[in-house]
Amino acid sequence: MIKSKDLLGIKELEVEEIYHILETAAGFKDVLKRDIKKVPALRGKTVANLFFEPSTRTRTSFELAAKRLSADVINISVPNSSVVKGETLKDTALTIQALGAEIVIIRHTSAGVPHFLSRESGLSVVNAGDGTNEHPTQALLDAFTIQSHKKKFKGLIVAIVGDIAHSRVARSNIYALIKLGATVRIICPPTLMPSQIEKLNIEVYDSLEKGIKGADVVMALRLQLERQNKGFLPSLDEYFNLYGLTTGKMRLAKSDAIVMHPGPMNRGVEIESKVADGPQSVILEQVTNGLAVRMAILYLLSGVKS
Repeated sequence: MIKSKDLLGIKELEVEEIYHILETAAGFKDVLKRDIKKVPALRGKTVANLFFEPSTRTRTSFELAAKRLSADVINISVPNSSVVKGETLKDTALTIQALGAEIVIIRHTSAGVPHFLSRESGLSVVNAGDGTNEHPTQALLDAFTIQSHKKKFKGLIVAIVGDIAHSRVARSNIYALIKLGATVRIICPPTLMPSQIEKLNIEVYDSLEKGIKGADVVMALRLQLERQNKGFLPSLDEYFNLYGLTTGKMRLAKSDAIVMHPGPMNRGVEIESKVADGPQSVILEQVTNGLAVRMAILYLLSGVKS
């Protein structure tokens, strides 16, 4: 079982907890293959989605996961909520709790907000992304996808390429994959390389060709285009030429390497369409697996005994 009432980050999880989530997700993936894809595990429970950042994939995935478990779902539109009138985060959380919700899923621009809500309320808090800190459910669904193709983590070489400096997905994946025994390589331009990142026991490359050579898994990250006015890159064309995943560059990885991307993709910037839609791509599978993993997390946090 998950020891905490919350899922705040991969940092807080033990290896056994990660494997337990993945095992539980496998059971729910079987449920999703049925004609009737709904189970009564969370009937009578209420889950609230509280997103302070735009999100389509993650919010929809969590909403559908809760509904597949028969929970009631509250979607709170922050621009239309009392937050814009000056209500504090604590008061918002306590209001949600007073309405009968047991679990709140939060995405926020500031790191540490899920941890704050966990301390200040009795809700089970699920971190759906806090600033550039962590995105734990993305890392868990990525681990689930890798495990389904590679069976084990020890001995695997996972290459993560892209905007590492601003990526909470990268951080959570690094934490998860290192704990599970994989070798992690990160690849990006020097301007997008976080300082002292090598202290996380990973391999660091500024050359895509060297970084993906012999890799079992290649994960491209979204280049955060909204930050381009800060001059991190000379141009998107140059970034694609040096760091974009193409069929030619993918030949340097192992022949059975899988290609991943957390989405949304910028085609022709991080990855070419032939790779994104090709036989090595598991990108759409990640989306499906995300539903199963989030069902598992909600189920485990709800306190339901298996």
